[in-house]
Amino acid sequence: MNSYIQGANAASRTFAALVVAVFATFNAAAEETTPCPGVGRVVDADAWFSSEIWAKVATQECVKCHKQGGNAEDSRLVLTEPGLATGEELSRVMTLNHDAFASIAKLASDDRSLLLAKVIGDLDHGGEQVLKPDSTGFHILEEFVRRVNDPSAKRAVATPGDLDERPFFEGVTMLDDRRLLRRATLSLAGRLPTEAELAEVSVAKLSAVQQNLTDGLNAEIEDARRRGFEEVLDNVMREDAFYERLREGFNDIFLTLGVDGNPDSTVLSYEHFEKTRLWYQDYDLSHIDDEKERRQAGYKLANDYRAALLGEPMKLIEYIVRNDRPFTEIVTADYIMVSPYTARGYGIFDELKEQFTNPDDPFEYVPVRLKALVGRNRSEDQDSKTGFYPHAGILSMFQYLSRYPTTETNRNRLRARMYYQHFLGVDVLELAARVSDAAAVTAKFEIPTMQASECVVCHKTLDPVAGLFQDYWRFDRNFAIYGKRKEGWFTDMFGAGFEGEALPFEQRWRSLQWLGERTAKDPRFAVAMTEHAYYILTGRRPLLTPKDLDDPLYRARQRAYQEQRCEVERIARRFVDGELNFRHLIADWILSDFYRADGLMTAADSPERLAELDDIGVVRMLSPEQLERKIAAVFGRPWGRLTEQTAMLYGGIDSKEVTERAAAPSGAMGAIQRTLSNDVACRNVAYDFSRKRADRVLFPNIEPDVLPGSSAEADGKIREAIVHLHERVLGRYDTCDSLEVDRTFGLFAAVIADAAAADNVDSREAWSCRQGLESPVPDPNYTVRAWRAVVTYLLRQEEFLYE
Repeated sequence: MNSYIQGANAASRTFAALVVAVFATFNAAAEETTPCPGVGRVVDADAWFSSEIWAKVATQECVKCHKQGGNAEDSRLVLTEPGLATGEELSRVMTLNHDAFASIAKLASDDRSLLLAKVIGDLDHGGEQVLKPDSTGFHILEEFVRRVNDPSAKRAVATPGDLDERPFFEGVTMLDDRRLLRRATLSLAGRLPTEAELAEVSVAKLSAVQQNLTDGLNAEIEDARRRGFEEVLDNVMREDAFYERLREGFNDIFLTLGVDGNPDSTVLSYEHFEKTRLWYQDYDLSHIDDEKERRQAGYKLANDYRAALLGEPMKLIEYIVRNDRPFTEIVTADYIMVSPYTARGYGIFDELKEQFTNPDDPFEYVPVRLKALVGRNRSEDQDSKTGFYPHAGILSMFQYLSRYPTTETNRNRLRARMYYQHFLGVDVLELAARVSDAAAVTAKFEIPTMQASECVVCHKTLDPVAGLFQDYWRFDRNFAIYGKRKEGWFTDMFGAGFEGEALPFEQRWRSLQWLGERTAKDPRFAVAMTEHAYYILTGRRPLLTPKDLDDPLYRARQRAYQEQRCEVERIARRFVDGELNFRHLIADWILSDFYRADGLMTAADSPERLAELDDIGVVRMLSPEQLERKIAAVFGRPWGRLTEQTAMLYGGIDSKEVTERAAAPSGAMGAIQRTLSNDVACRNVAYDFSRKRADRVLFPNIEPDVLPGSSAEADGKIREAIVHLHERVLGRYDTCDSLEVDRTFGLFAAVIADAAAADNVDSREAWSCRQGLESPVPDPNYTVRAWRAVVTYLLRQEEFLYE
């Protein structure tokens, strides 16, 4: 670790403490075990406001504009978003919002309710029509206006979930500790849990049982179980395999591997790195005598360099997590990660080479601060009051800026939109869902983005952040990334700033650092990172609030959203309390019921209940990378064919044109699954039998000469072998007499019987399946091939192909 980063540790911890203090108001009244707000019960009028007005109308329509920094911040209706508020703080915020609505509900114009007239677009409402007069949302507002103006008419009203009082997870089966640990270790580190890890979880739980025989036993058991799991998970999340998974997961979000062109020419610009970015072209390889080998070495040198450049953003995330640094550093880190190869591209290798363990390793990274950019022309030199590049974590990295470029007409708005999506979990386009006739708007307003209400609602949020990227204006990627617009920044856009706060002129040279500091203090950052952790673990985005109030399943979908949102916010609060350590996010999600859910004890009794539980648990097809790691974990070696084009066919991404992983199998993917199961079984069954029994992973307790039906003892051994295969391949813990074992036993016996009835059956495995054996494996009774059929069958099961 270089001296700069060591010196920054104390400051980093201090900043983390400051962020925790900023969030403290949200946590003061919160209990970790506080359940989600109940739904499905009769409530008083104030709670009715929360469940009806706030949940169904305000959050979907009003708060987009009617808040501080919003387009309607100067109106008579200004609302406060609860953020992560709980307990008394949440009650205070909702009282403010209730009173704000009530004050407007009491106003009238020409004997018409001002509130009701505004929402349907009358009386010069800046937001135009947001509700139709015959909509459910409008009728809810009508009821609120009636209640406010006729207090005697208030009455208890059932909330949307009044049809179902049961606990949310009632009737849902949960993974037991063994299966949960298997799911977690496969997901995080691409391996099966060790016997020691399984024992540690079991011992922690047993210890609590033995030491507590009075009241509170269940709570003590659960606490002990959680501590045991957290310790195991923490150790798993310190393995190199976890960091590979971490980089992979965050690239699925940031997509920085998808930079167009060769990164040595796009990430490192001609203007500022002309003399160093193509260093590999002059690298001395004269010690390689063979011309072909020398040429191939040159190709590898260039490819490794480019891969190392693209890997820097994800290596920054790895560095932050590996060293238990506050995760806010993804937007505040005053350094980047460089390798020996990329350091040469930046022109700083000579001053750093002593910091590398192996200066010839293209993928060993160390943290460093770059000096302010110096252009070929003095006019292109970077402004800096410190002499250093104003790093702001990923925000200011050349890879991120290259992956999300700008144009003359886009004006950094793509970068601003991705900033909100990546770091605050906000889809800015959702703010502008209502769009009128674009041609009419353009004709009516000189600057529609600053004057037309349907444009301003989005651009008043987006354009100030776009302005913070103004010094990264160049969009000729082969020339420069950094560079100011010659004509100065656009005056027909809202000025540079963030959420209503203008960027001070003296801070412009470090505008992205200024943005990063505010991002780190924003409660939405913790929520967004919690949602990213959920996506990495489950492959699914968190639920969005349902919008169709007339949907017959609206009540169920709203309850599902509320329950998941409550869990997101609970875990986000723990994240902040835990000094923003990303490992804690992963562990909290894994130990949550949302991750442990495994199915229903009985069939759901209604469509509403099915809709409520539709998004719990982890049921997703493994990605190509995950499937390769699982094969390696189960069989001791990967398949090795889920790469490049095959990986793309199997639902992978290239981070450019294909940016979302396939959620459902296609015909091509089914064909790959069949090929995989045949090939992996062929490679591994005979091979496992060829090894010493102590080294076997599939068949440690049986030999090929054990035949079904030959004796009760033989059948028992076969069933025990099947139980072992079910556990290792599928993660099932079946008994010898279970239906699943019966089914697999029947397949094994049937294959042998068919072979016995056939003529001229070869006494050896197929040629391709007996390559690379450690010792000969004869198969006169066809048992080896029968076991291969069993393994092929298991590899086609959902439990193996899905997580």
